[in-house]
Amino acid sequence: MAYAGRVTIPEAEPPQPETPETPGEESRQAGPEGRLKHQLKERLRARSEGRRQERDDERGGQPDEGRSDVGAGAVPERPEERLERAVRAAEQALIEYEIALETFRVEVENFSRLHHQKLGPMYARLDELDARIAEATAARTGDPEDRRKADEARARVMPMPGVEELFHGWMDDEGLYPEAAAMLTDQSVRPPQRVRPGEEARKLYRDLVRKAHPDLAQEEGERQRREEFITRVNAAYARGDEALLRELSEEWAAGPVPEEQRLTRSEELYARLEWLAQRKELLSVLAKELEESAIGGMLRIAPDDPDTLLDEIAEQLLAQVAEREAELERLTA
Repeated sequence: MAYAGRVTIPEAEPPQPETPETPGEESRQAGPEGRLKHQLKERLRARSEGRRQERDDERGGQPDEGRSDVGAGAVPERPEERLERAVRAAEQALIEYEIALETFRVEVENFSRLHHQKLGPMYARLDELDARIAEATAARTGDPEDRRKADEARARVMPMPGVEELFHGWMDDEGLYPEAAAMLTDQSVRPPQRVRPGEEARKLYRDLVRKAHPDLAQEEGERQRREEFITRVNAAYARGDEALLRELSEEWAAGPVPEEQRLTRSEELYARLEWLAQRKELLSVLAKELEESAIGGMLRIAPDDPDTLLDEIAEQLLAQVAEREAELERLTA
């Protein structure tokens, strides 16, 4: 119900307003109606000022509370997130290191191959000339010491071993021998001894297939396990390997290997960091071996243009060959 002003008796109305809210002569002369309008204006002004104050508080006085509300409502960082960031950083660093190492390894391998192809004949020519010079010197002096040096020089002039000799029969110029490839792929090194495996092998094989066939699995993981096992069974049967088939029968009867206790996310991340560190250490050893090799040392001489280095070495060898030939000609003249 709206307030209509204070009800008074005309005779009791004082000549002066009782409240200080009266704005002036106009409101005093207006009587109760004027006072009602004045009160309504005051309420509207107070309400407007209250809204203005609320807006000011939102812009100035309340930001901290707003931020605290947002902060309180935000999802706190999981303890594993810091480890995950560390793992991602370590993985990226390892990738870059492997790229650099593989790039250097390819350069070492290519330089070694080109060095052998382009400069190998020159080195062989120098060895041959050194042997002939030593032999010519021994023939002229007759000194036993010169003869010994000539024999040593001749012994150094040996034909360069072929690829099959370097790899001890594992491969030739065309690649790995079948036996070597079989060993590297876990296949049989020897051919089967007969067309049809023995009766015992056939019996073991049939029993294993009936028990371990992948179609008997109801879950994808179990199906994959059975497929891998049957692959081993088929390989053993193809070789007629009864002993291996018996071992596979015992393995299947024993059941799947129990899974290790599942690690927590933090434990997985720590294990991943440890593996990355070990991998980096291994790659560092390989990088050191490459850098300290003879070819690696050559590449360090001209890291920006190794192909030019090959040409420079070839020129030096040609000059040495010319010197040796001139010396041999003087000795045999």
